[in-house]
Amino acid sequence: MKKKRKKKQHRRVYKYQIREHPKNVRLGNMLDDLCDVHNHFMKLENRYYRIYGKYAGRYRLQPHLTKLLERTDQYWSWIPRDTLDAVIIRLHLAWERFFDIPGTGRPKFKRKGRYRSAKFQSGYKLEAGRVRLSFKEWDAPSQSFKFNKRWFSFHQHREWKGNVKYIQILRDAAGTYWLYVVTDNTSKEVLPATGESVGADFGMDTYLTLSTGEKIDSPQFLKHALTELRKRYKSLSRKIKGSNNWLWCVRQIARLYRHISNQRKDWHWKLATDLCRRFDLIVIETLNLDGMKRLWGRKVSDLSFGQFVEILKFKCFKHNREFSQVGQWTPTTKPCSDCGYQNKDLMLSDRQWSCPECGSDHDRDINAAINILRAACDPVVEQM
Repeated sequence: MKKKRKKKQHRRVYKYQIREHPKNVRLGNMLDDLCDVHNHFMKLENRYYRIYGKYAGRYRLQPHLTKLLERTDQYWSWIPRDTLDAVIIRLHLAWERFFDIPGTGRPKFKRKGRYRSAKFQSGYKLEAGRVRLSFKEWDAPSQSFKFNKRWFSFHQHREWKGNVKYIQILRDAAGTYWLYVVTDNTSKEVLPATGESVGADFGMDTYLTLSTGEKIDSPQFLKHALTELRKRYKSLSRKIKGSNNWLWCVRQIARLYRHISNQRKDWHWKLATDLCRRFDLIVIETLNLDGMKRLWGRKVSDLSFGQFVEILKFKCFKHNREFSQVGQWTPTTKPCSDCGYQNKDLMLSDRQWSCPECGSDHDRDINAAINILRAACDPVVEQM
């Protein structure tokens, strides 16, 4: 019998950059120790899986963690207990997805420096522009751990709304630390109704083709940064691996990738906002992105269709717009949008074609966008 998965809760996440400071090393040490916790319990899970063919689960591993903190691995005790428990819960959910969802990969071990985030449900205090984390330090005279509260400053460029549920500390590949504040705010910014609906067809040459006839091209930020990336990778190849110069080059490459990702994400947010302002109903198609990556590789990653769909879903929820997706196998390209004739001879290279039944001239992408919108409004088309 399949387990009933909990309904996903809508929560708002606010991201702030933690200011550079020598004491940020403390955060790096915490993430490295959490990496050791992750790998230790991964070994236990793998051993349990070999013997019993299933995962041990958080309710067996958390009592074991209590024993480790009392006896062998006391040096983990300086990290708040709920942060240590969050590592086990994350492993529990990863194994749950591995067993329940077909095609999901098996959880893996983490290398030092590759464990990215720590979750704090308690032991923190937020103020304007700074956060206090409660760690522990070994006190030699009393031979016990005592609380040592540390303040970290962050760049608070906007206020968060709602009640704070928890916070996360994240370290990216460039070595920058970020604070994520997760709140229960689900307030909506309702936009005025327009009475308009639109279907959108994704493409490799034209990013979005709307049923209104408008075509939107992608800036392809990764493509324009390839020359600079090649220069930096060439410089990296001349450094001794593990040296300070090599590490500096790795960080420079990570910063460039972060810049490209931020540019793309900014463009996606602005495009999604523009569509929500103009249309009450937005319909898109469901794509087989894994198959497309096998065919076109880097270009599909540069266009980042999946990220845009998630952003568009959130913007539609925020602005009270209706969002819909037609099925992957819904016929949208070959049918004529005027009379419904199926053009079975249509090839991928045919960008323009005429319907032999009604004589209508079609742009391939605009015709598909119109059919996508029609499929969402007419259930009969979806089942064809």
